[in-house]
Amino acid sequence: MWLPIILVLTMAVSTSQRSIRIDENGMKVETLLSPRFELEPGEVCDKFFYRVDFPKGHIAVKKFDAEIVDDEGNSIPLTETYMHHWIFARIMIPKGVEPRRETVKIVGNSGVCAQLPQHFGLGSETRKTDTHVPDPYGIEVGRPAPEGYEEGWLLNLHAIDTRGAVDKMGCTECRCELYNKTKEEVGDYPGGIICCFDGMRCRVKPGFDGGKRGLHLKYTVTYVDWNPSIVPVEIYIFDVADTLTWSDEIPGRHACRMEYQVDNACSAATPTNECVHSKRLTVSLPKGGDLIYGVAHQHSGALGSTLFGEDGRVLCNSLPIYGNGTEPGNEDGYLVGMSTCYPQPGSVKIAPNEKLTIISNYSNVHMHSGVMGYFYILVAEPLPESNPIFHSHHLPGRSGKGRFSSLE
Repeated sequence: MWLPIILVLTMAVSTSQRSIRIDENGMKVETLLSPRFELEPGEVCDKFFYRVDFPKGHIAVKKFDAEIVDDEGNSIPLTETYMHHWIFARIMIPKGVEPRRETVKIVGNSGVCAQLPQHFGLGSETRKTDTHVPDPYGIEVGRPAPEGYEEGWLLNLHAIDTRGAVDKMGCTECRCELYNKTKEEVGDYPGGIICCFDGMRCRVKPGFDGGKRGLHLKYTVTYVDWNPSIVPVEIYIFDVADTLTWSDEIPGRHACRMEYQVDNACSAATPTNECVHSKRLTVSLPKGGDLIYGVAHQHSGALGSTLFGEDGRVLCNSLPIYGNGTEPGNEDGYLVGMSTCYPQPGSVKIAPNEKLTIISNYSNVHMHSGVMGYFYILVAEPLPESNPIFHSHHLPGRSGKGRFSSLE
């Protein structure tokens, strides 16, 4: 899903649109549009936009949703424009300086991968994955910037136009052969982010002409003004393909590969439900606390991912939701959501430096290239007994129920 911020290929400064309302719970709900981008059939957008619009002030983000829309605001299905990933990273911009790779400073999350510093981000699962942060917690942003800097946000958007593609799923997995990459160029690498950078094209059917169209990322941020009763959360993103070696670029962070391959290692005689490829990682959480939220990020072919504590207890089990229709958010055969975990506050505790294990499962009936196995968690300091909940509300969450099956 998420291309490393340090590999900036295409960049632009944002000029976008926004609207704001107050919901029934008294929260501010701001809907914004990214800068416009254009795609032709088979074309890849993998752009970095600097200083995109974002709610102003010292706030607590309570929910963050996004989807791709056209110029008229219509939701675009994954069958036409596949959302590989969108991510927002917090940056510090020197005052009076044009923001670009060489001038901005990225303010990353709490760990642990150098290549995954984002605060917010999802992929094809974006429309059916619950992102709300329960009371009394919030993701704190907008604190005063260091002298000489202003806070900004960087958007990396990776989308693939699969209209007319000879192999839609192959295009979404960035299969190198479909992007006219030869073995001499990529060796034994079957597919992944190396083969579908900005401007590259996946093979389309001869004579197909779907035309160029303008698109945007529409993103909706639900938030409240910061106040002392809000408990800030730490954001951690784990990668099952973590090398567990220290990064040369960012001290104190791991070098993570971000993707891996699932080989077709299942014999024809093996029952489909037993064709499972499992990848495992054990890594320490730098700082302990209460687990507030958990969700995995996987690609098509996924069977789910589980986060375990050091003693083997299940901290969170996140399962894929596959679509079974045609409308946006329910595209047949596509991974359209991931189930989430919301433990009762204080009920799931993680000790400082506790060793956590992630197991990411995929179907290996067929080969899958460029798959990912991330686990995203929110952790907070234990609540003091006297801490009041600053407001109560019930957001209609998605339970993760749906068609749980593998896309072979």
